[in-house]
Amino acid sequence: MCGSGSPLRQRRRASRSRLRFDGCIAGLGCASGTRIVLGHWQRSPFGPFSDVMIERADGQRLLLAPTRRTADFVSGTYTFDAVQVVPVRVRVEAGTWTVAAGPLALRFTVGRRGALGLLLRAVPGAVASRPAWSALTYWPARLLPGGVRTRGSAGAGRREWYGVRDLRPITSGSATLNGHDLGGRAPVEPPVRFGFGSVPRAPAVVRVTTTVELP
Repeated sequence: MCGSGSPLRQRRRASRSRLRFDGCIAGLGCASGTRIVLGHWQRSPFGPFSDVMIERADGQRLLLAPTRRTADFVSGTYTFDAVQVVPVRVRVEAGTWTVAAGPLALRFTVGRRGALGLLLRAVPGAVASRPAWSALTYWPARLLPGGVRTRGSAGAGRREWYGVRDLRPITSGSATLNGHDLGGRAPVEPPVRFGFGSVPRAPAVVRVTTTVELP
């Protein structure tokens, strides 16, 4: 058949909607074994917001989100053992990120982008933000240490695509949780278990367009 596809395919497309989030994801480990993933979204269906996913050394997974609406959406997409709605504030100045999120205080510095970051920056944004680009880069991304995946199935029947557009290394970092020092920067090892994939093993900040398809 030609045109836009069969009536059945048209109905399937009409029954699903896609939400787009533009921003950055920072992933780093701590010497204590805790791993932290920060989402810092300049544009989203919920407006600008930031959230933090934490996996402790004992495997407990915690979400810190700024509103009940964002907490419900993120916890419906990923898996957590506990969810807290707390103010999440992020300040970026001269390559240094400062994060205050309820019980978490996080500070890290990013360095100059390497060859991979330069390559990703060269991809036009209109291309990198498409789910088709995420599908194309799926297998190259799987070669990176840490179990990186650019597409997969999420919670509640949702599907996700990550269109990465830049990458810069995190060169130093420190964090406290509930007043306890988590130690200095370390690899994200073992990989975090919030969803279908982890962040790169080497601590980094990536610029990304995330597309979430809802049933």
